[in-house]
Amino acid sequence: MPIRQLSETMINQIAAGEVIERPASVVKELVENALDAGASRVEIVTSGGGLNLIRVTDDGSGIAERELALAIARHCTSKLTEDINDIRSLGFRGEALPSIGSVSRLSIRSRTAASESAAEIGIEGGRVLPVRPAAANRGTTVEVRDLFFATPARLKFMKGERAESSATSDVVKRIAIAFPAVRFTLAGSDRSTLELPAADDSAEGSLRRVAQVMGADFPDNSIALDAMRDGVHLTGHVSIPSFTRANALQQYAYVNGRPVRDKLIAGAIRGAYADVLPRDRHAVTVLFLTLDPAIVDVNVHPAKADVRFRDPGLVRGLIVGAIRQALADAGVRAATTGAAGMMAAFRPGAASYGHGGPANGHRSYDAAYRASGPSGFDPARSPQRPLDMGFDGAGFEQRGLRESEQAAFDAGPLASADARAGQDEAAETLLGAVLGAARAQVHENYIVAQTRDSLIIVDQHAAHERLVYEALKNALHSRPVPSQMLLLPEIIDLPEEDAERLALHSETLARFGLGIERFGPGAVAVRETPSMLGEANVQQLVRDLADEIADNDTVDTLKERLDKIAATMACHGSVRSGRLLKAEEMNALLRQMEATPGSGTCNHGRPTYIELKLADIERLFGRR
Repeated sequence: MPIRQLSETMINQIAAGEVIERPASVVKELVENALDAGASRVEIVTSGGGLNLIRVTDDGSGIAERELALAIARHCTSKLTEDINDIRSLGFRGEALPSIGSVSRLSIRSRTAASESAAEIGIEGGRVLPVRPAAANRGTTVEVRDLFFATPARLKFMKGERAESSATSDVVKRIAIAFPAVRFTLAGSDRSTLELPAADDSAEGSLRRVAQVMGADFPDNSIALDAMRDGVHLTGHVSIPSFTRANALQQYAYVNGRPVRDKLIAGAIRGAYADVLPRDRHAVTVLFLTLDPAIVDVNVHPAKADVRFRDPGLVRGLIVGAIRQALADAGVRAATTGAAGMMAAFRPGAASYGHGGPANGHRSYDAAYRASGPSGFDPARSPQRPLDMGFDGAGFEQRGLRESEQAAFDAGPLASADARAGQDEAAETLLGAVLGAARAQVHENYIVAQTRDSLIIVDQHAAHERLVYEALKNALHSRPVPSQMLLLPEIIDLPEEDAERLALHSETLARFGLGIERFGPGAVAVRETPSMLGEANVQQLVRDLADEIADNDTVDTLKERLDKIAATMACHGSVRSGRLLKAEEMNALLRQMEATPGSGTCNHGRPTYIELKLADIERLFGRR
């Protein structure tokens, strides 16, 4: 078959296959055009999930009548200069409108501030209709009907009306977070109306918009970020460890105001929360990265959803470091959702949680604790002192413990606990502390504490597990990890580039107890391994490290394995459920929680305490 040039319509339909995947893609492109035009109000109307109708109206600068024909021509744009590295707008390729027009019935009606009337142009399946006069206010209205009628094969791949409507809502919300000063309205016969009133560009206005999109609970359970490193500025909000979701759909990331779904950013978020969240839970985040457009490439994906950073290690390190520092600075905090759930359980007629306690008639508390595994109820396995982990007392004095509290920890378990302990004058001074003064221990596992305006319930095993884990980590990473010499070096064949990457990181790996050196052009020799790992699969470990270095230029895989062992040791070395504590021990545990970063959750991501405000308790009893 001879080589021939494709028609303009065929070229646009091919481009539409990349740029326009579904109705939500059309909404994304049209809303971005409206924002690039300086709109302060954007209204979106859909029907049939967007397949029958999509209408986007804005009050932006509009398109001059003489430029309407250019607006629907391929690779015509007002947003790009001659420098491809200086992209400061959301759109820049000039592909969206001709691509949409090649697979639908498209009309554009627009009026500029200097024009006395509006003008309209249309495209039907790639066939351009002439420009004609129209009536409209300043701004632009783009109407897309019968999406994919010109390419019916694409219609077979569309999901149901509800799924397409949901995808469109997600796109609008994702864009709206980055533009709090713009009013967004999403309506139609296929959905309930979504209205996001305009706020302002201040930090408070941005947080109000985030609350509009992500729910009113998020601001109360989030921590603000503001960090900069080598010209890269990171701002936003991240959830506290005890406020999580079952998936990562509420992790929003923006690069120079552009919504992105970048695996480097997602990986950095996972790394920052690595040892404070359960395996099947995800943090809630809104991250804004601002940097020189010349050091980030946004032209690597048809939908502009992925980006490439010139220095990915810098960006990843900034995100991980800023989130971890923010979590540490925030101190001990409990999610408000835990208290809300507990309040709901206390209300008359509330549904049962279905736990294993006797209140539900299922199992005894003993059986429930035993079923929980190594950390379950078993007094016979809990004779050790709370902090018998091989550390001297100096390490804990650095965390702010007084001598009397340290002595309480060293005293060991008692035969019984006074339910009203701590009501002396010394305990009264603790009411102003974050976790207050210990008042009692119930069911041999929960510490009840009182502050000046709330009631605190602490899971003693989960709390102390986190304290021991942090102490182990600090000891582990404050000095080189002990290593064990292999009787015979392990020779591992690798691609030459992987071997080179490992050799470049050999000093860092040696600090974690892994001794590696080059062994020819395509192999490495492992002479030492971390003693904590025991008889590890060295081949798999080294290959995993090579893959991670190739992806992220880090050696966190080895660090995470060592931290996991430390977490297991902490779990088995902590105060057991069922162990009786006296008042001094309970208060010492509370003080150490206040001084330990991340103590709001245990190593497995479960909350360590719940706080009930006095006002909420009084409402339960009809006092307010």
